[in-house]
Amino acid sequence: MSAVAQPPWHAHEEATAQRSRPRDTAEEKDRLRRQVRARRTHRSARRRTEAAERLAEVVLTIPEVAAAGCVSVYASRPTEPGTGPLIEALAARGVRLLLPVLGTGLQRDWAEYTGTDDLCERAPGRPPEPSGAPLGAAALLEADVVLVPALAVDARGGRLGQGGGWYDRVLAHVRPGAPVVALVHEDEVLEEVPREPHDVAVTAVATPDGWRMFERPAAPGA
Repeated sequence: MSAVAQPPWHAHEEATAQRSRPRDTAEEKDRLRRQVRARRTHRSARRRTEAAERLAEVVLTIPEVAAAGCVSVYASRPTEPGTGPLIEALAARGVRLLLPVLGTGLQRDWAEYTGTDDLCERAPGRPPEPSGAPLGAAALLEADVVLVPALAVDARGGRLGQGGGWYDRVLAHVRPGAPVVALVHEDEVLEEVPREPHDVAVTAVATPDGWRMFERPAAPGA
């Protein structure tokens, strides 16, 4: 357990609906994605800025992050939990940062962060990326901690992503034992999220209110 207040584990109406009337998992995911995205768009710029600063403080208290020499992180989109303050704080500590980039032929790849001035949008709708040479998918093996985006996370480590399966595929390259931490808003930690066999569980979740390490990754369908 962390020394920071733990995030609440919300039993939202969507979890109740899943139990009361079974539905196609893909449809449930899409429905939940729409709900979360809608809530995110209603957060003011001030609330987003404050949440990003608190999130950075929380993530830095995770022992594995505090001890890391290399961290995989990402540049957040405007409505996502902000990672700007966290990236700056880690860089100021001398941590090597790996950010996702779009490789040749839409392949997943990584590049090293060298500063905010180097980040730019290289394709419409994509988050900012560093301009350095792609390091290859296997570069993720060098990360001591992997910080990933999510739309929602549940109490068993289930993660709801954007729907493209990008992170589910890249997480196959995580070094065994390296924690995978999902970053979400506090109201996006749910009792349950829909899961499919290809979904990869996370080992921890962090919100602006606190963090929690799961006892073990939950197997899909467990």
